[in-house]
Amino acid sequence: MPLLYHWVGKNYRRDLDWGAGYHLNQSNPLLQEIYVGDSLWAFTRTTTGKYVLAMELVVRAKTRNPNGFRYGSYRIWGDLKRSRYFRTEGQPDISELIRRLSVKANSPVIGRSFQGHAAVRRLTPADHRLLVDYARHIPLEPRARLLPEEELEARILLGDPDAVSNLITTEAPGIADERRQYLFEQTPRRNPRHVQELRELYGGMCQLCGWNPKSQYRRNLCEAHHVHWLSRGGDDALHNMVLICPNHHRAIHRTDAPFDWADASFLFPKNRESLQISRHTLQAT
Repeated sequence: MPLLYHWVGKNYRRDLDWGAGYHLNQSNPLLQEIYVGDSLWAFTRTTTGKYVLAMELVVRAKTRNPNGFRYGSYRIWGDLKRSRYFRTEGQPDISELIRRLSVKANSPVIGRSFQGHAAVRRLTPADHRLLVDYARHIPLEPRARLLPEEELEARILLGDPDAVSNLITTEAPGIADERRQYLFEQTPRRNPRHVQELRELYGGMCQLCGWNPKSQYRRNLCEAHHVHWLSRGGDDALHNMVLICPNHHRAIHRTDAPFDWADASFLFPKNRESLQISRHTLQAT
């Protein structure tokens, strides 16, 4: 069951400015009904007033957010290899194509038909094929290119701004200025302090498996992981970090395992693993 979503323009632009998230939050339970592997198509309105195609998010996981989360209870995560952000500049207006779909969009201003819960609509397979054909020649948005999160976290932990700067410069020349400035200036200064707080709070133990290298080797070997990845707009803050062993850290990054706030667990390809130790509050961002 593919879906169509009206992404408010300022929210779409903020997502790109602060790190393309490749996930979507909503209060509409349709986000839990979409099948893994199906597409959520998003259109948005440009600053010039045109409605254009913004994204195809190919679903790889579905999770829940904490109760009262301001952007809604439901979250879907995109497959990074198959999902696409589209360049909105230069696109023709998509309003007439949307009116040809099975969704009812009769308002003269198309966005007025997609408000509240109606911002997310079911599509038919025929609708999906029309959108696939329409998107075939639309250029991709260069600012949606992702930094390698595992390497980014490692360099930030060293507290070396030059190492972070070199990674951003060589890996993602299209990254938005706002996110670039944040990564350049803020994360190298803040991260080591948070890591130390986590290690003291958990006695150096992995929150997922309970491995305690301090008791066995007298060394802090567990690492801090950003639940909402820094490269996708997450905060460098304690409420967005967990302490985990190197094996779990690598597994999360290599499998792109999303976090489900419903049971505080990471979703791996064949299983989910919940936090076994939790002494601080995690907040969805």
